[in-house]
Amino acid sequence: LYVVESGGGLVQAGGSLRLSCEAKGFNLDYYAIGWFRQVPGKEREGVSCLSSSDSVTYYADSVKGRFTISRDNAKNTVYLQMDSLEPEDTARYYCAADIRSWCGDSRYYRFLEVWGHGTLVTVSS
Repeated sequence: LYVVESGGGLVQAGGSLRLSCEAKGFNLDYYAIGWFRQVPGKEREGVSCLSSSDSVTYYADSVKGRFTISRDNAKNTVYLQMDSLEPEDTARYYCAADIRSWCGDSRYYRFLEVWGHGTLVTVSS
């Protein structure tokens, strides 16, 4: 089981990017899936996630109103639409999934089953 992230890049402040995370080897329908980000020297931060039934959606306060998470089960892919990007959003963004319920509960983040290698987002001022 693994996931592959894509869509990162360099963008000016105020711009947009859409990250994609494609699940490989498992059916995303049954998994809670989300996005994390990390800057060197800082702790990993939970950005957004969706429960398996999409009944729970979580956004970090720092991205509320700017980022939107969605999934396309037919493509086995989850997306993170990032608008009004700020230099503070610069980080490596990781996708993670687990069949257990974890969305929005940071106690479980480090135990998630499937992690990608990340995609780098750089926002210039």
